[in-house]
Amino acid sequence: MAETMCTSSEHQQDGEKKPMVDSGIPAPNISSIKNKKRRMEIYKQMKAERRKREIKQKKLKRKEAKMLGDKAPPKQVPKTIESMRVYDETMVDPTDEEVMKDEAQDEMASYFNRLTEPKILITTSDRPRSRTMKLCMQLKECIPNTDVYYRRGLALKKIIPQCKARDYTDIIILNEDKGIPTGLLLCHLPNGPTAHFKLTSLKLRKEIKNFSTPTDHKPELVLNNFNTRLGHTVGRLIASLFPHDPEFVGRRAVTFHNQRDFIFFRHHRYIFKDGKRVGLQQLGPKFTLKLRSLQKGTFDSKFGEYEWIHKRHEMDTSRRKFFL
Repeated sequence: MAETMCTSSEHQQDGEKKPMVDSGIPAPNISSIKNKKRRMEIYKQMKAERRKREIKQKKLKRKEAKMLGDKAPPKQVPKTIESMRVYDETMVDPTDEEVMKDEAQDEMASYFNRLTEPKILITTSDRPRSRTMKLCMQLKECIPNTDVYYRRGLALKKIIPQCKARDYTDIIILNEDKGIPTGLLLCHLPNGPTAHFKLTSLKLRKEIKNFSTPTDHKPELVLNNFNTRLGHTVGRLIASLFPHDPEFVGRRAVTFHNQRDFIFFRHHRYIFKDGKRVGLQQLGPKFTLKLRSLQKGTFDSKFGEYEWIHKRHEMDTSRRKFFL
C-alpha cells in the first residue's frame, strides 16, 4: 500500500509539470476548479494548445493546396457582416447610363469636368476650444487650398454668401460639445448639397503612435465602399474637396473607408519595401464619421429639403442592411 501511495503521489507531482490537456482525452471542465489562480493557468494552457492546433491545421491546408495546385478547392469566403450584407436595390454601377446622366447634371459636375478648382473654408462653432482648433489646422494640412477662419459669432446664412463671393467651393464647419469635436457639416457651394456627420473616435497627430508631419504635396484620395445611390452622392461630395492631379512624389494618401455606414478617415505616407509589401506611416488626424442627414441646396435649418435623414431604429430589423 505504501508503495502504491508513493507512486500515485509521484504521478501527481509529475502531472503538474506536464500539460493538463491530452489530445486523446476530452478537455476537462475547469469551472469545477475552485482555485481561481489554478483555473486561470489551466485555461491559458488550453488556449495555447488550441492555438497550436489551429496553426498546425492551417499549415497542413496550405501544404495540401500547394501540392494540388489548380485542382485545389476554392477558398471559403468568411462570414462577415459585409459579406452577409442584404442586397440593396439602390446599389449603383458607375458605368450605367442613367447614373452617368445623373452625374453629368448634379451639383459636383463642374468639379469632375475640371471647370472648377477646390477652394475650401474651414470654420467652427462659436468660441471653439483648443482641441477643435487643432483639428482645423491639421485638416488644413490634409486638404490643399484650404483657409481656416474664426467664426466670430456669424450665422451660417451670412457666411455662405460671403464664401460664394470669394469663390469658395466648399465649407467645412466643425461643431463641438464641452470642448470635444462631435460634428462635421460639409456644404458644397454654390448650390449644395449639405451633409451633416457625427464625429467620433478622434485622435490628433500627437496622440498617434509613431506619427509624422505631412509635406506640402497634393495627396492621393482613396474612397472605398460608397456603392449605393446615397453613398455615391456622399463619395462625390467628399471627392470634390481634393485637387484633380495628386503629386505622387509626396507618397501621401487620404482615405475615406466606408464600412457598415461608418466612414473611417485616415491620412498616411506610404513607401514600397519590395514588390509585394508596402509600409505605412500615419500622419494624422484620424476619426470616424457617421452620416446623419443629406440636405438639398446649402444649409437651411428651417426650410431645407432633406434627401435622407438617419432614423434611430431603422437598423433594428436587419443589422446587415446599410445605406452608404
